[in-house]
Amino acid sequence: MIRPTLPVETPRLRLRAFVEDDLDPLDAYQSRADVARYVPWAARTREQSALSLGMKMAATGIEAEGDVVSLAMELRETGAMIGDIVLIWRSEEHRTGEIGFVLHPDHHGRGLMSEAATEALRIAFEDLGWRRVIGRCDARNDASARLMERIGMRREAHLIENELFKDEWTDEYGYAMLEREWRARREGAAE
Repeated sequence: MIRPTLPVETPRLRLRAFVEDDLDPLDAYQSRADVARYVPWAARTREQSALSLGMKMAATGIEAEGDVVSLAMELRETGAMIGDIVLIWRSEEHRTGEIGFVLHPDHHGRGLMSEAATEALRIAFEDLGWRRVIGRCDARNDASARLMERIGMRREAHLIENELFKDEWTDEYGYAMLEREWRARREGAAE
């Protein structure tokens, strides 16, 4: 099993494995309808958040397609857990994974998710050895689309009414980044 070395720190965040004490902060955003609007689950009860936490605590490495690494986002300054990122192994043959993310709305607009998602891409390419990382979002979710563009992912697709999502046909954007693009971006930033 391949496991990223955790925790990892960015200037303002610590990405780490989930622990039992994360139930209250996880439920604080998973229970919100505004947070659940563009994710595949409805606003959760505390019991559902507890089940979600159990799955996140177990998602520490990849061994086979479909495996997930769940990363808790914690503010370094306060230790508060404010969101999470998932890395899902989609194809062994093609060395492709997917990134997903959720942030408590109280922390929107400060660049924290860009900071965390950039580090998650580093983990995907450098620790997990993926060649390609994709991201998907509902086309109405402007914040997620802008985030993926900000971290250097390119929009590859606009799928029209491709998914029945929460009882309505919705459009979806598909984003991607290749490992060679990641390296070039990192080398350019170092200059």
